[in-house]
Amino acid sequence: MTTQTAEKWHGAGVALVCGALILLISLGVRHAFGLFLQPVSMDQGWGRETFAFAIALQNLVWGVSQPFTGMLSDRFGAKPIVATGAVLYGAGLWTMSVVGGEAVFILGAGVLIGLGLSGTTFPVIFAAISRLVAPERRSLAMGITMSVGSFGQFAMLPVSLGLIIAFEWQTALVVLSILALAIFPLAFGIRSVPAPVASADEDVPFGQALRDAFGQRDFWLLSLGFFACGFQVVFISVHLPAFLADEGVGNGIATIVLALIGLVNIAGTYYAGLWGGRHRKPMLLSWIYLGRAAAIAAFVLLPVTAASAYIFGAVMGLFWLSTVPLTNGTVAAVFGIKHMSMLAGIVFFAHQLGSFAGGWMGGWLYDRSGSYDIAWGIAIGLSILAAVLNWPITERTLAQRRAVS
Repeated sequence: MTTQTAEKWHGAGVALVCGALILLISLGVRHAFGLFLQPVSMDQGWGRETFAFAIALQNLVWGVSQPFTGMLSDRFGAKPIVATGAVLYGAGLWTMSVVGGEAVFILGAGVLIGLGLSGTTFPVIFAAISRLVAPERRSLAMGITMSVGSFGQFAMLPVSLGLIIAFEWQTALVVLSILALAIFPLAFGIRSVPAPVASADEDVPFGQALRDAFGQRDFWLLSLGFFACGFQVVFISVHLPAFLADEGVGNGIATIVLALIGLVNIAGTYYAGLWGGRHRKPMLLSWIYLGRAAAIAAFVLLPVTAASAYIFGAVMGLFWLSTVPLTNGTVAAVFGIKHMSMLAGIVFFAHQLGSFAGGWMGGWLYDRSGSYDIAWGIAIGLSILAAVLNWPITERTLAQRRAVS
């Protein structure tokens, strides 16, 4: 093994560990926001829509900024982008803890954290890791990294609930802000190693890369399918605790259910990445969305009990973030890795439009109808639509597509 090859493998290992820990913190804290909905709203005298709008805005800001964050990461490397994101993330959590009215809360939860997440989550992390591993191992590497991120959801939910119970929600947010700042030193473990492009189709300016992507039907189908993922993940993570409380199931059980989703998703994302290297990734995405539709329908149509909530958490965990390595892997397979952060960021923007809709509409529909029934129905319908949209997508490269056109 040459010195250059050894250094590349060492860089890949360090980047994989640091990237996985970054996702563990960033996604773990993010998935705990639903636990703050009731205590913040009740303490401040707000309706659920205010908190829901702040989280919805967070996802929208995250989505809008992600392509630009990705473009900067593609050009300057992931290290400065992740470090900046860590500072913004910590500042946003601290701002949420300041009892300064709705506008201040929305600024912290919606704007600052949204920007912070765009620099500390999978579009940037996956692209950096993809440049350091062989093409046939990219899907598995993403699956491993995402599985550690899923463990963050499992770990951070009980930790966050314990902080809320022991110290009230304001102090809990301050502690989480300090934890978010721990991402800063981890950013320095993600080395920027230039990766050779596979063909002339990859070695193009970002403007041409955009035109190539926008001209492909499959790019739009993948993006539209990812909308459904965003709607479901944010709606469930934000509103499930309140939904179970309305059904007479205690908040502690909701925390266990959300943690269970994260725990089971460790296996879900790992095997999604593993199988994504062996089978057609869009086909696997279709089956995941159909599985989600079945799990949600069974949960809301059957009587809601603690037992059914636990079963829902375990089943939903298989599909929770399993879409992420497969979606990003499809982008890399078709368009290459030179502009992967930017192009994956654009696909992710569609995901965040769905996240905005799921977070805000859940609260909006509840405040007007007194029920989450309509929102659950939308989640099921979108899942079926996403399965249909992903099925015809192929993983042919741009060169292969042009050869047959």
